[in-house]
Amino acid sequence: MVNAPVRVRFCPSPTGNPHVGLVRTALFNWAFARHHGGTFVFRIEDTDAARDSEESYAQLLDSLRWLGFTWDEGPEVGGPHAPYRQSERMDIYADVAKKLLDGGYAYACYCTTEELDARRDAARAAGKPSGYDGHCRELSAEQVAAYQAEGRSSIVRFRMPDETITFTDLVRGEISVTPENVPDFGIVRANGAPLYTLVNPVDDALMEITHVLRGEDLLSSTPRQIALYGALIELGIAKAVPAFGHLPYVMGEGNKKLSKRDPESSLNLYRERGFLPEGLLNYLSLLGWSFSKDQDVFSIEEMVAKFDIPDVNANPARFDLKKAESINGDHIRMLDVKAFTEACTPWLRAPHAPWAPEAFDQAAWEAIAPHAQTRMAVLSEITANVDFLFLDEPVFDQPSWDKAMKGEPAALLTTARANLEAADWSDPESLKQAVLAAGEVHGLKLGKAQAPVRVAVTGRTVGLPLFESLEILGKDKSLSRIDAALAKLSA
Repeated sequence: MVNAPVRVRFCPSPTGNPHVGLVRTALFNWAFARHHGGTFVFRIEDTDAARDSEESYAQLLDSLRWLGFTWDEGPEVGGPHAPYRQSERMDIYADVAKKLLDGGYAYACYCTTEELDARRDAARAAGKPSGYDGHCRELSAEQVAAYQAEGRSSIVRFRMPDETITFTDLVRGEISVTPENVPDFGIVRANGAPLYTLVNPVDDALMEITHVLRGEDLLSSTPRQIALYGALIELGIAKAVPAFGHLPYVMGEGNKKLSKRDPESSLNLYRERGFLPEGLLNYLSLLGWSFSKDQDVFSIEEMVAKFDIPDVNANPARFDLKKAESINGDHIRMLDVKAFTEACTPWLRAPHAPWAPEAFDQAAWEAIAPHAQTRMAVLSEITANVDFLFLDEPVFDQPSWDKAMKGEPAALLTTARANLEAADWSDPESLKQAVLAAGEVHGLKLGKAQAPVRVAVTGRTVGLPLFESLEILGKDKSLSRIDAALAKLSA
């Protein structure tokens, strides 16, 4: 049972291209907020100046808009907790860090990297936990002065409570972590820059986030954040600890977590290949959640109406590109023809289209579109499917030519041409009967008889319905291409 008002956040870092795991996280947060009539906050975690870029930031905004996500608070929208870019909130983090230090919830740590490594190695050798050992927890004023006299710099560490932390994960149930497994952790670098371990929960607290829905890889940081929340509540900075839900890993090949380096993880790849936003989101929603046992294809509105985090499966989800394409194809077929013709437009123009702009025939395209729509998995396939209509001659696929032109193709093509010459070119059925009759003359069924005709006219053995394609291409061009194929065979 969720108590309104729900407030969730999606807080990516603007580094590199958006990936499908990131999109899945955004989708689950967005759908959860919309399902409960809550608020979806879009926040940018851009405190890593060395890795963050404005180009990636612009890509993030563009990607969310392409996917159809709307945010209630965030960049370019504003809201009561602005600004929504962490790089613009540094004064806030500095103030909170000071309050944590003054209140005794945090302390300065002067340990050098070499000292930390040596103590960790010794702990491992003794079979003990190798996390931070609390060396600087209770430094005297004299010890502090001595470290400072040496010219040592210090980071700020949060002082973890000496107690087991237990919380109920919305996906995984009750989780308990003992103190020895969660040592004191850094929240501010030696140069004064705040770390993710501070800025993320501070922003969640100030923005009154009620549910933190994020990847399983961040589960280990949750006990630390819960402890920090306790301090923030006592300081009057936070009102409550949010509920946490950790989403399952998305797995790629070889049972390995799908990483940014895997080609199939890039959102841009799916945009370039012509996935529909609704098709891609439909598939990504199935990575850890299901609509029903017997229905995999549904609209985003149907998903929102049914989606809830307690229904998410904790087990890793495998990314299956073929299933993603199949579901996208279903969504392509769900479009009305006008929407389909418009969606294909980018792939019918330069730089995707191999024909000259003036060769494109809008009437021919609109005539062939309903036949193409039933056979496509991604929109980019349209270019190769219809290029025979707009090129002066077909692009022959050599394996297709070799496969179709077996036996005595010249004899079959000669008979088929004669029959087609006399056929009614306003009726695809008449064209079909012409090729069928040619096949009977040569002892071939329709499938074998039409293969040489298809390759002669379109260049491929597989494609759109042949006889509708012949009708749309027209008698003169079709017969001319059969003549060209006969000439090629005789040569």
